[in-house]
Amino acid sequence: MAKKIVTDLNVEGKKVIVRVDFNVPHKGEVITDDTRIQAALPTIKYLLEHNAKVILCSHLGKVDHKDPEKTAADKKKNDMAIVAKRLAEVLPETKVTFVNATRGAELEEAVANLKDGEIVLMQNTRYEKGESKNDAELGAYWASLADLFVCDAFGSVHRAHASTVGIPTHIPSAVGFLVEKELKFLGDAVENPVRPFVGILGGAKVADKLKVISNLLEKCDTLIIGGGMAYTFLKAQGKEVGTSLVDDAQLDYCKEMMAKAEKLGKKLLLPVDTTIAASFPDPIDAPVDVKVVPSDAIPADMMGLDIGTETAKLFGEEVKNAKTVVWNGPMGVFENPVLAAGTKAVAAALAETEATTIIGGGDSAAAVKQLGYADRMSHISTGGGASLEFLEGNGLPGVDIINEK
Repeated sequence: MAKKIVTDLNVEGKKVIVRVDFNVPHKGEVITDDTRIQAALPTIKYLLEHNAKVILCSHLGKVDHKDPEKTAADKKKNDMAIVAKRLAEVLPETKVTFVNATRGAELEEAVANLKDGEIVLMQNTRYEKGESKNDAELGAYWASLADLFVCDAFGSVHRAHASTVGIPTHIPSAVGFLVEKELKFLGDAVENPVRPFVGILGGAKVADKLKVISNLLEKCDTLIIGGGMAYTFLKAQGKEVGTSLVDDAQLDYCKEMMAKAEKLGKKLLLPVDTTIAASFPDPIDAPVDVKVVPSDAIPADMMGLDIGTETAKLFGEEVKNAKTVVWNGPMGVFENPVLAAGTKAVAAALAETEATTIIGGGDSAAAVKQLGYADRMSHISTGGGASLEFLEGNGLPGVDIINEK
């Protein structure tokens, strides 16, 4: 059955606690990218327009609770006050009250004084030690502040925390528009794709994507593998990969996956050529001398750091003929301008295709935005970890707990 969405709840005059994902990148008190705040606005505005009293909660960064000194520094660095300021700017007609607490009299009083169409934003949920442990008492306490719960934090639904799983255990719940959209795009792509369906996986380590590779091979028609993880596959084929990043513990797994692709009649595409350098750039964006060689001709003292030009064309052609494409992970060290060519080429191919294109969060989402292709993708996921869990075929605790229609 489908999950309830916010429109299925009667929110009029009700206190609604919303788990949003306001884990925004920031330097000091300056938010460097407010995409996640913008992504939550449709749900927040719907609630305000329907006279709900809105309580927002989110984490921001990490808080180390083991060392008191580190705890204090993390709390100072990841103070939600900067988000409250930005939220007030993007919702100029709405009263936004920031409460520098996650429980206690100050928070309870602010919630008690909330009027219809107003917002209270509480302090960073990770200030509470019990948040990431899904402390039952903490989840029950936050639930006691409200009548209803809405989950709109796709970036956090793969974690069973007090704010994602604890709260909806106690009060009626639904997902917000952002989570609904994420589930629709990723769900349709994986369970009911328009074919041909092409999966593109990149990033550094095979170990990070073991289940994704196996699951996608069963779902898609073609699986493209680039990025650092490609060198483990190439080595598994018996090719010389020089000093390239290789996960030797996964060589047998790579052989299994290549055999699985053959058995299922799926196309598994690996780089046919590679961009090599003498060493990894340090710092990461430092100038680097490169050359392109065939994938089976990497010198013993060189390392592959990006796909080559022929591979970019090969991958691009595959994308051109697709009807659905899911991409997770860059093709090379895209933070370096010289080693971003492969990622750029794949992003450009996705921008030009007529296919439904879904970018699975994380580095791929950052790359697409950085390259100016964001508005040409069908969907860019706001949750790297959650989209990976989804592509692995796993349940998402923060979604599974939500009431069904």
